[in-house]
Amino acid sequence: MYKILYSREAAKTMLKIPRHTARRIREKLEALVADPFAKNNNVTELAGQDAYRLRIGDWRAIYSIRRNVLEILVIKVAPRGGAYK
Repeated sequence: MYKILYSREAAKTMLKIPRHTARRIREKLEALVADPFAKNNNVTELAGQDAYRLRIGDWRAIYSIRRNVLEILVIKVAPRGGAYK
């Protein structure tokens, strides 16, 4: 089973956003823990990077999967427009 880790930037964002939005994002990320490679319509592999994008309404979570240590590292959590900058 995978474990979720947050980067400093992602953790700060999760503390600043509204509580219900943060809870929704956490729930979606925790659903990935069981099988991060399962078919999911809201997950896309990012071109040119070893990272994935999870769409949660108007928010995006950018994460990478560390297969050798069974970790999902959430790199960035941002609104749709600023997630890729």
